[in-house]
Amino acid sequence: MNLRPCWVEISALALEENYRTLKSLAAADVELLANVKANAYGHGLELCAPALVRAGANWLGVTSVEEGVAARAVCPEPRILVIGSVFPGQGAAVVEHGLTAAAWEQSQLDELTGAARGVGAAARSLPVHLEVDTGMSRQGVGAGDLAAALPRFEAGSPLRLDGVMTHLFAADEADGRVTDEQLARLEAVLAQIRGAGAEPEWLSVGNSAALLAGEAERIEAMAQRHGMKTMLRPGLALYGLAPEFEPEEPAAVAAARERLKPVLSWKTRVVGVRAVEAGAVVGYNGTFVATEPMRLALIAVGYADGLDRRLGNNFSLLLRGQRAPLVGRVSMDQAVVDVTEIDGVAAGDEVVILGLQASEQITAFDHARAAGTIPWEVFTRIGQRVKRVGV
Repeated sequence: MNLRPCWVEISALALEENYRTLKSLAAADVELLANVKANAYGHGLELCAPALVRAGANWLGVTSVEEGVAARAVCPEPRILVIGSVFPGQGAAVVEHGLTAAAWEQSQLDELTGAARGVGAAARSLPVHLEVDTGMSRQGVGAGDLAAALPRFEAGSPLRLDGVMTHLFAADEADGRVTDEQLARLEAVLAQIRGAGAEPEWLSVGNSAALLAGEAERIEAMAQRHGMKTMLRPGLALYGLAPEFEPEEPAAVAAARERLKPVLSWKTRVVGVRAVEAGAVVGYNGTFVATEPMRLALIAVGYADGLDRRLGNNFSLLLRGQRAPLVGRVSMDQAVVDVTEIDGVAAGDEVVILGLQASEQITAFDHARAAGTIPWEVFTRIGQRVKRVGV
């Protein structure tokens, strides 16, 4: 059966090339964990995770245990880090599927310990990455609670302190002040961990912005001071977009931006075309009224597919290589574009919602600016009913 014509095309080759580009920006011995959380940032886990492994990724990052299980089903070899840790009853799945969980709460360590002991795991056989809070106040053990967490990894425990991680929450601020403060706090935490006799293998710090801004060298130097290996965790840049920096963009970021390739194109088709007279109302609540005779095309995409409702009367899509303004409110399953100035539009014509058509391009940043949000949300809100197709 043919499906409703609203789909996403994913270029695995572009994704693989982006991974290799990012790897080239870090030192040869810096590991890149490829983030495939949230259905690979909306791009499709089943398509993207294997492509990233083909490109050389030894680690994949997910938010939840259930995402980790799904990633393991298509990628049996790489290590998979569950960044959002475990909830009650999930420890057994971590053990069964060979996942590595981040943790920072005693209850999470309890869950993992109980699951490991339940299968008779050997001492220090279940790897855990301890997240530390260096200033974001979101997740991570605080410096004052670190002393209580470290004994959970002592001899006899089935847990092994495999890594220490934190999140640089302002790496896209070009002055670097907040990142400097975070790294200073992290240095003190690492000294405390080493002083307690723990020897974690991995220091996991830094997102796309940190990598593109050249922070890998500084993070690697910190890791080496504490006898650790370096891991960065890029996300958005893998999928072809470099985060925007404020107040101005470092030259290194601009150069990297030129090398990254878009991975996702989002498309639909024209359902039908109609002529309307001046005074015709378009869409719910009459937010658009024709001031002259117009031709309108109905398209098979709506806010249930992820097309932000705020784009109505405020954005254009691509049709026959030209900009076709959205008119009226975006409905749940449909939208309307003005094709008065575009000759020959007919049912079945391809419409590009996000991507390239002829010489025109729409990016996730374009969507984000019009809707008052960020590209991460634009990608991840593309609905599950929108089929992802490898090209």
